Amino acid sequence: MNKLKYSIILAILIIASSCQNSVVEKGFTNKGKTFSGSRLTPEILWTLGRIGNVSVSPDKETVLYSVSYTNIEENKSYSDVYTISVKDGVKTQITDTKSNESAVTWRPDGKKINFLSAEKGSVQLWEMDVDGSNRKQVTNIENGITNYQYSPDLKHLAFTCEIKIDENIHDLYPDLPLANARIEDDIMYRHWDTWEDDDYSHVFVAPTDKLIESGTDIMEGERFDSPLKPFGGVEQITWSSDSKSLAYCCEKLVGKAYAFSTNADIYLYNVQDQTTQNLTKGMMGYDLNPTFSPDGKYLAWESMERDGYESDKNRLFILDLASGEKKDLSTGFDQNVANLVWSEKSDKIWFISNYHGTNEIYSINTNDGNISKITEGVHNYYAAIPAQDKIVATKGSMMFPTEIFVVDPKTGNDQEISFENKEMLAQLEMGKVESRWITTTDNKKMQTWVIYPPNFDPNKKYPTLLYCQGGPQSTVSQFWSLRWNFQLMAANDYIIVAPNRRGLPGFGQEWNEQISGDYGGQNMKDYFTAIDTLAKEPYVDETKLGAIGASYGGFSVYWIAGHHQKRFKALVSHCGIFNFEQMYSTTEEMFFVNWDLKGNYWDKDNKAAQKSFDNSPHKFVKNWDTPILVIHGEKDFRIPYTQGMGAFNTAIMRGIPARFLYFPEECHWVLSPQNGILWHREFFRWLDAYLK
Repeated sequence: MNKLKYSIILAILIIASSCQNSVVEKGFTNKGKTFSGSRLTPEILWTLGRIGNVSVSPDKETVLYSVSYTNIEENKSYSDVYTISVKDGVKTQITDTKSNESAVTWRPDGKKINFLSAEKGSVQLWEMDVDGSNRKQVTNIENGITNYQYSPDLKHLAFTCEIKIDENIHDLYPDLPLANARIEDDIMYRHWDTWEDDDYSHVFVAPTDKLIESGTDIMEGERFDSPLKPFGGVEQITWSSDSKSLAYCCEKLVGKAYAFSTNADIYLYNVQDQTTQNLTKGMMGYDLNPTFSPDGKYLAWESMERDGYESDKNRLFILDLASGEKKDLSTGFDQNVANLVWSEKSDKIWFISNYHGTNEIYSINTNDGNISKITEGVHNYYAAIPAQDKIVATKGSMMFPTEIFVVDPKTGNDQEISFENKEMLAQLEMGKVESRWITTTDNKKMQTWVIYPPNFDPNKKYPTLLYCQGGPQSTVSQFWSLRWNFQLMAANDYIIVAPNRRGLPGFGQEWNEQISGDYGGQNMKDYFTAIDTLAKEPYVDETKLGAIGASYGGFSVYWIAGHHQKRFKALVSHCGIFNFEQMYSTTEEMFFVNWDLKGNYWDKDNKAAQKSFDNSPHKFVKNWDTPILVIHGEKDFRIPYTQGMGAFNTAIMRGIPARFLYFPEECHWVLSPQNGILWHREFFRWLDAYLK
C-alpha cells in the first residue's frame, strides 16, 4: 500500500513538474517595455517587434501574421502568431510558445492555419485551428522540409526539401571517415554565406489523405535548386487555380554557366501525367515569382530581359494559358514591379514599385494595361493584399519599423491596425526626415534624404555623415534597418545625408543603368555634390564630416578615401570591395562583377573593363590620409573578407589610424543580436573619436 501511495505521489509530482515546464516554455516578448531615455539606442532597436508572414484569410475577413521579439541576453528571437479582424481591428494572439512558428499562412479553405515548426526535431509542416488550438503534425519528411504550398482543392501538398545527389569525399573514399576536405572541379562552389554541398533543393508533390512521409520528386536526378538559392522562397512555387498543375522557378545550369547567368525559368508540372514544360524558354533573364489568376486563364510573373544582369528592369509579364501568348503589361512603365497579387475578379494586378525613394502601391488593368498609382507619401509599402473593398498592406519608414495597415484603394488613405510597437515608439524622440533635390555636376536633379537629430537646433553645428548606398542598384528608400538605421545615427547627434546617386532604381532605367562600367565615375561625383551642398548649411560642421557605407557603399568609402581631398575626418567601410582584380577572381556570382565591371581584368583589349579595373580603390592608397574603420564577416562569400583585411592592413602600413572589426560567424550582414549591438557600439565609438 505504501509503495502504491508513493507511486501516486511521484506521478502527481511529475505531472506538476510538466505543467510548470509548460509555463516556462511560453514565448518571449518585449511588447510594452519601458525605456529610461527618449533616444533610440542599439539595444532599443533590437527590442522592437518585427512583423512578418502577413496574409489574408480566404473569406477576406481576417489578417494572419507573426511577430518576433529578440531576447538579447539569449542572443536569439522568438516568434508568435496573431490575427486581426479587417472589419473592426480586434487583435488576437493565438500562439504563445517557444516553438517559433515560421512560414505561417492560411490553409486554402480557411479552416486551418499552417506553419513550419521544429518542435519534434526536424522542421515539419503543422496545422492548428484558427484560434491556435489542436496543433497537428502534417508531414514527417526525413531531414525536414523548407517550403510548402497546398493545392487549392487540398488534395495535394507541394513541399521542398534537400536531396543528396552528388558524391562527397566520404562517398569517394569510405576508408577515410575522418577526412575533412573539399574537391572542386568547377565554379560556383559557394554562395553568399554557404559552401555548396552534395544536396539540392527539390520540389515534391504528395497526396494529403494521411500523414505525409514521402512524395514524388518532380525534379528527380536534376542537379538544380528550386527555389533559387540563396534568397528564393515559397513565392517561387505556386499551384494553378484548378489544382492540376504546379509552377516552379529554377535556373537549370551548373558550374561556370550557372555562375555567369541569371537565366532562371518558370516550369509547369502536370500532376496527372507528370510532365514538365518550360513556360519561359527563350526569355533570357530572371523569370520569377509566378502567380495564377483566380479564373485560371492567366499566369503573371516578374521578368528581366537580359541574361547576366541582376538589376535589369523588373517587368510584369502575363501568359494566356490557352493561347500561349506572352505579353509585357509594363511596357512604357519606367519602373520596377514586385510582389504581384491578382484581384478576385482577375481583372487587375496589385504590385509594389519604387518611385523617387519610396515604395508605393500600384494596380494594373490586365485588359488595357492601364497603371494606377494608389498611394503617395514618405514611406515604404512592402506588400498589398486585397481584402473585400480594402487592401491589407505592410508599411514602414525611416520613422518606424513595419506595421500592418488597411488602405482605401480609391483614395490611397491608410489606417494602421497592428500597432505592435506603438507604446515603445511613443517613448522615443525621432529626428525629422527631409527630401531634397540637388543639382548634380551634369545638371540633373538628384533626390537626397536628410535626417536630422531629435530636437534639432538650427543654431548649432552638427557632425554630418555621408551615407553611401550598397547594391549597387538598391534604392535609398524609406527603409528601417537593424544596422544602417538613420534614426539611430540621428539619435547620436549626427546629421545624415543619404543621396539616391546614379545607379539606383526608382528614377528611371537610364539613371539606374548609368553606374554599370562607371564605378568611380559619375556616382562618386554625385556623392561629393550631396555632401558639398549640405556642408554649406550653417548647422553642418564642415570640419567634422564622415563617410560610411556597406557593400558597394563600402567600396565607395574605399574609393572616397583616395579622392576626397580632405573633405572627411572619419570613414567606415563594411564588407566593401577594395581590390577589383581579387574580387573578380574570388567572388561567387560571376554575373554580378562581369556585368558591372564590363568584363575581366586580363582582357587588355576590353577598354570598358580596363576603365573599371583602373578605378579599383587599392590603386589610390597613396592618397589615403583619413582614419578608417573596416568591418567584415568571414562568411561573406560575395565580397570575401580578405578584401577588408587588405584595406585594413594597407592603412596600418601607411601609418593611417585604422581599426578592423571582424566577425567570424557573420556573412555580408550582421544577423545575431549581440553582434549587431557590438557593431553599433564600435561604429559610434569610432565616429565619435574623430567627429566629436
